[in-house]
Parts: sequence; structure tokens; C-alpha cells
Amino acid sequence: MTLEQLRIFVCVAERLNMTRAAEALHITQSGVSASISALENTYGTALFDRVGRRIELSVAGQAFLVEAEKVLSQVRNAQRTLADLSNLRRGAVSISASQTIGNYWLPQIIAEFNTRFPHLGIELHMSNTAGVVRMVLEGEAELGFVEGSHADAALTGSDIDGDRLCVFVRPGHPWAEHPPGIEALARGGWVLREDGSGTRSEFVRALGSLGVDTSTLDVRLELPTNESVRSAVLAGVGPGAMSELVAREAEASGALVRVAIKLPRRAFRMLRHSERKLSRAAEMFVKSVPASRPARAPEIRLAANA
Repeated sequence: MTLEQLRIFVCVAERLNMTRAAEALHITQSGVSASISALENTYGTALFDRVGRRIELSVAGQAFLVEAEKVLSQVRNAQRTLADLSNLRRGAVSISASQTIGNYWLPQIIAEFNTRFPHLGIELHMSNTAGVVRMVLEGEAELGFVEGSHADAALTGSDIDGDRLCVFVRPGHPWAEHPPGIEALARGGWVLREDGSGTRSEFVRALGSLGVDTSTLDVRLELPTNESVRSAVLAGVGPGAMSELVAREAEASGALVRVAIKLPRRAFRMLRHSERKLSRAAEMFVKSVPASRPARAPEIRLAANA
């Protein structure tokens, strides 16, 4: 049974005349008759009774007409949905983002996208970098935004505008006035995000590039969110590494002090599955994302021992 056979059957059932149905469908009368006969022969059921020179719906034909009209209505709805999706009149973008990006960087982009495409929805899920990678791999998100690196060949990525990781302490901490040396960095008593977070991995990588033996890094407290890291640093637990976006308000108010260690600017990374085609809505969202700015070389002056 094909959709074309259903359309022909419904057209004949509405007119109870093969000739008029053929004219409405712009096909030959023999084509209409052949289609009806094929349906009846395939299922061994007469859909029309031939009464003299007229045709009438049989009992089976009356029941089948109800179902055929339902199917054709669903097909029209599906066609409208595809047309709406293609023309961006409806649809949604499923996004997974690491916490720094999801809380501090994406909201403005989402707001601007919503203004341009008010009929499109945004489904935003937040996790750490490892969780974002998993969601994109498993098809739970079309797009992923992370700070950390990934090593899965099934994903393709592109660098986008990012931020800078910085070291922050509470006023009065020795590092607030005098930046630490390499050994002091290693034994700093850090407050950091958990393993698997992009902020943690990027910070450890940056310390390694400064000559710090990261295997001996003294981590006093591991926390699952940027906000909890910020709160712990504000409480004086120890120095913390966080995005300048996360600490912006606390730094502006003087509650946190940025330590004079200039770490490299980091690009964020936008991920997608290499074998899955993006929806039109997701394609438009990608075009709304700012491109990466060129990274500047870090300016770092550290004493060997401090």
C-alpha cells in the first residue's frame, strides 16, 4: 500500500465517480481503476460496490476511508512540520555546555538568537567537559561547548571566542601583593574544580607549561561548580583558578584579587558529531557564535623560589 493509492482511494470515495476523481488527480481513468483494483486484490476486500452504473462505498470501504483520511492528515502535518523546520518557523536546538560557558558565556548569545528567531527553542544542558562530550557522542545534544580538549575521533570541533583563566585570592593573602614562584605554585593549597572539568584540565596544563611539577600539586579542596570554587576562595580556603567571567563581579567589588600571573587566553571549543547532520535551527545557531580571537602569548614572570 502506498500513499498514492490512499490519495486515489480517498478522492474516489469523496466523489463516487472514477472519471471525476481522475480529473481531480490529473491522471487517467484507467490509472485510477488500476490503483483501486490493486488495493482490493492485495487485501481480498471490495472497497466499492458496483450498483448499476454507479459505485458506492462498501462496508469495508467506509471503515477504510476513516483510517485512510487519518493517515493522509498525518502526512500533511509531517509535511508542514518539515516545511516549518526548513524555513525556521519552528524547531529547537539541543546544546550541552560546560558550566563556565553555560552560565557565563552562552546566555547573551542565546538571548540574541532568541530575538532573531523567536519561534525556535533552545534546550541547554550543563555538565563538565567529559559530560558534554558524552552527550554529543550519544546524540543527546546536537552541539557541545567545552573549555577542555577531547580525543574522540567521532567528534569534530572548531575554536570559538573564549576567556582567560586567572588565579584569584582573597584580599590579604600573600599572593595578592607578591606573585608566587614555581615552588609556591605547586604547594599553593588550591581550590579547584573536579577532575573532568575543562577549567581544571586547562589550568593544570598551563601550570605545566610554566615548569610546575603538576604531579605534586597541592589541592586542598575539589568542588563540582564554579560558584562553589569562588565561594571557597572568598572564604579564604586558598587560591583558586577560575575564569575571569566567573570572578568578574567579585573582582570588581574588591572581594577577590587577581594574582599577577598572566595565563594564556583559552579558546572555547564547539563540538558536533561528524556523522550527524545538524538541523537547520542548529546551523543558524552555529552562525550566531563568535569566532575565536587570536591567542596572545602569556606574560609570565616567576621567581624560581618564592
